[in-house]
Amino acid sequence: MLVVLSNRDHPGEPSEWQATQQVADGLGIEAIYVPFFGMNEMDDAMVTAASKRADGMIVFPEPVTLVLRTKLAQFAVMNRLPSMFGWSEYAEAGGLLSYGANQRATYFWLASYADRILRGESPAALPVVQPDKFELVVNLKTAKQLGMNLDISSILFRADKVIE
Repeated sequence: MLVVLSNRDHPGEPSEWQATQQVADGLGIEAIYVPFFGMNEMDDAMVTAASKRADGMIVFPEPVTLVLRTKLAQFAVMNRLPSMFGWSEYAEAGGLLSYGANQRATYFWLASYADRILRGESPAALPVVQPDKFELVVNLKTAKQLGMNLDISSILFRADKVIE
């Protein structure tokens, strides 16, 4: 069973949850949806997540969970939940794994677009750019806290960054 923490206040949340459900169903994994709305509901969401006694946890990346990433990582370790996040900052804060677009590269594109707009280009004329740099980050310190022995040949070999 996999618990999925998701901020309903995030615009991409419905599509992220739908995609997660489809993949979980295809793999025969029961995904338990634990939505919350903003920072004020996070503590209640974590209590709900802990009560499900899941085998793992996914947290969708967005501003509220990013701000609370250390708290979420500590929660996962305390409840012995292997955790997966969408940005490297979560693994750096103590989450077990992250896989997603490199946020530094994304911010570079945002800054360059702001510069172009401030120099007079029309936003409508700018091309849509999707992330092209993705990274897998593994936190071995967290794996050890969870009592996990990660297979070097399968996970660590593919990792872009390993935190020891």
